[in-house]
Amino acid sequence: MANTTLTNIAVELTEVAARLRNGTVKVKSGSLGVGSGVIWQPDGLIITNAHVATSNRATVELADGRVFDAVRTQFDPQQDLAALKIVATDLTAATIGNSEALRVGELVLAVGNPFADSGAVTTGIIHANNPRAVMADLQLYPGNSGGPLADCQGQVVGINTMIANGLAVAVPSNAVEHFLRQNSRPQLGVTLQPVLLGRRSLGLLVLSILPNSAAENAGVQIGDVLIGVSGRLFTSMNDLTKYLHDSEGSVPLQLLRGRQQFVIYVGVQSDKTAVEAT
Repeated sequence: MANTTLTNIAVELTEVAARLRNGTVKVKSGSLGVGSGVIWQPDGLIITNAHVATSNRATVELADGRVFDAVRTQFDPQQDLAALKIVATDLTAATIGNSEALRVGELVLAVGNPFADSGAVTTGIIHANNPRAVMADLQLYPGNSGGPLADCQGQVVGINTMIANGLAVAVPSNAVEHFLRQNSRPQLGVTLQPVLLGRRSLGLLVLSILPNSAAENAGVQIGDVLIGVSGRLFTSMNDLTKYLHDSEGSVPLQLLRGRQQFVIYVGVQSDKTAVEAT
């Protein structure tokens, strides 16, 4: 009886993994390597990380080998989210779950394209869950960024984005849905990559800067590491968004440039055109 039960569980997990792989894509943007993405809607809407979709255009490869040109339609480097659109219909979209319903200890799966492997799968359990991040005790590698974190029923509950202190960190699916609904939010006009600076501190590496953006006008440079706002250091990847919403007018942004740490003042924009492709 026990062997039969284990066999059934193994078969079910294999089927879940297969469905997730069909809804996971390869994303190539700019000069970076291949990342991952999730087919969020059958009409060609793809969700990935902002640090994967670093330019307005990208190439998307489906699990069946078809390749499409994609346009970036929404972009929020502060949440590390980007939406891509391809001209396709009736795609195999992921089933989206409720990230708030996740429980600590629950089994989850991650799918992505690490080291050029297509649809690689890893498993683990939920370590912690909050509205800003889902943390799981599973392995992620370069190429997993932008891919799905799913529960054992195959419902996508997060978008994998980074490893922090040995734990996989994903943007919750509910945060993705909010990202898709929003029209505007304070923007610096930068693409950011989270980097660890210590056991509890987080930096945001500037990968690119939009022309005429708040960041460019303030003198932010590619390679700078943003570390805090108004004396409050970043400890999670959503702190920048939170601090910008709490601030008005000119924002004192702390950054590292080489070995120097200093503060620059940024006039924050709230402009839909700052996050849309042109």
